[in-house]
Amino acid sequence: MSAPATPGIDRSDLDLVLESIRDFAAENLPDALLLDLDHRDEFPNDVVRSLCGEGLGIHLLFIPEAYGGMGGSTMDVYRVCEALGRVDLGVATGVFATFLGSDPIVFGGTPEQQEHWLSRIASEGLLMAYAATEPAAGSDLGALRSTAAPVEEGGTVVGYRLNGSKQWISNGGYADAYTFLAKTPGGPTWFVVERATEGLSHGKPEDKHGIRLSNTTTVTCEDVLVPVSALVGGVEGQGLLQAQAVFGYTRLMVAAFGLGGGWAALDRAIPYSKDRIQAGTPLSEKEGYTFKLVVPHAVRLEAARAYVEETAERIDAGEGGLNTEGAIAKYLATEFGNAAADASIQALGGYGYTREYMVEKIKRDLRITTIYEGTSEIMEMTIARDRWQLHLKSRGAHYAEQAAALRALTPGLAPRSAHGVGAALAADALDALAVLLERARTERLTRNQHVLLRLGELIAWAETAATFARKALRVREGAGHDKADARFDAPTLAAMSRVFAREASLRVLTDGLRWITGSEGLDAADYARRLGAERIYAGQAGMLDDLQLVSDALYGRSA
Repeated sequence: MSAPATPGIDRSDLDLVLESIRDFAAENLPDALLLDLDHRDEFPNDVVRSLCGEGLGIHLLFIPEAYGGMGGSTMDVYRVCEALGRVDLGVATGVFATFLGSDPIVFGGTPEQQEHWLSRIASEGLLMAYAATEPAAGSDLGALRSTAAPVEEGGTVVGYRLNGSKQWISNGGYADAYTFLAKTPGGPTWFVVERATEGLSHGKPEDKHGIRLSNTTTVTCEDVLVPVSALVGGVEGQGLLQAQAVFGYTRLMVAAFGLGGGWAALDRAIPYSKDRIQAGTPLSEKEGYTFKLVVPHAVRLEAARAYVEETAERIDAGEGGLNTEGAIAKYLATEFGNAAADASIQALGGYGYTREYMVEKIKRDLRITTIYEGTSEIMEMTIARDRWQLHLKSRGAHYAEQAAALRALTPGLAPRSAHGVGAALAADALDALAVLLERARTERLTRNQHVLLRLGELIAWAETAATFARKALRVREGAGHDKADARFDAPTLAAMSRVFAREASLRVLTDGLRWITGSEGLDAADYARRLGAERIYAGQAGMLDDLQLVSDALYGRSA
């Protein structure tokens, strides 16, 4: 059975785009050049413009067909962002900034603005910048201080005068146009400002820890006069709504960067361990190495991928922005990618710590993904607040019902069968989560912000375990998404899902018990029983066998 047709470009066209990115990178961005540009802290302007212009035209994927683009779907764009992230996260950020900068126009512009700007981006390969973040506001867009004062002639508003400074703006020194967020009398509003506009300026490039191939600067407007046609959407006060409308989508793309960077690091550690001989055998044959530094990170990345893909599929199906799902995807994919890169440095030993080897650079680059487009802590808060409301509205039934539905997916298997896809194990995590949230409600534990954020973390793990089990089952039944990543076969995905579900359920049990015990006194042993401790501990059986199955797949060994 095959999956139904999906929006965007055909699978064959997507494969061609991904292959073109790999070929372009091999010719124009070899490792030696990436390391040199990183050392010199240099933005490869010509290369980025070639990617977004006549050289490769990757920008067309993000633009609707009506304006000369390819009309890529969310799934298409995630796959491309991961491919770019595998090459270099600084370059990927330069490309992503153009599409982030055009998003207010795509999702909030008038038809005339969309026709003008999107057609120009398609035909001219314009670089854009998204000028929202301010020095004193950070990720809180509602706290912005930049202003846009109306300019009137004869009682009619004919333009606006912009004043304010933005910080951490990707492409800030090279963009051809900027979407600039400022306060009007009607509220926060986006404006499009062209590079040559008088009064627009940018600062020197930031000396960053990572993504040094991206250009990051301040952007300042000093009495910048723009016509009324520059107001995105033509109505004041829509800026925050326009920004929030795409959080689920844009955060998926940063999640894809986490996947790309994480796998770029692991895919250097794996061959290294095959060649590195220690005590007469390769490191790849030592469980103390692979079960710690390689296998768990591969599992977590693929679990996060399952959540990214399911969310992308739902957005493409018209389910809305899915901001909370985007937050979960970004949170885990970037945290897992960062951890995978750190483990890859350890896997290469002293070599990994030197700047001669790419894993050191990849680790520095990946660090930003847990910060930009919303920090991990903001993601935890977003997740916790939304799912807390679902728990309250459902009178505590939300996750219990999800657990029951998950168990019903594989009725013919023993609950914790070694041949299963981890559904029952993930259901254990969801059931424990339901009990945990109800305890938090009755004891009002969410008044403690730290507890609320830790609940957000556990929610992300449990939901992702459930999603991974659903993906593993779909692939086993031949019903996987036709454009999903297909690196691993059905048995390997099932083993990975079981490994992740065990970890997720154990984390919900132990960390959840820790925080509710730490907040309010209770009989810990009794509450461990209510959380399903005996069932969750029993579910850990088979973990070593599954770790070996995944290791064999990663290293190309026959089972």
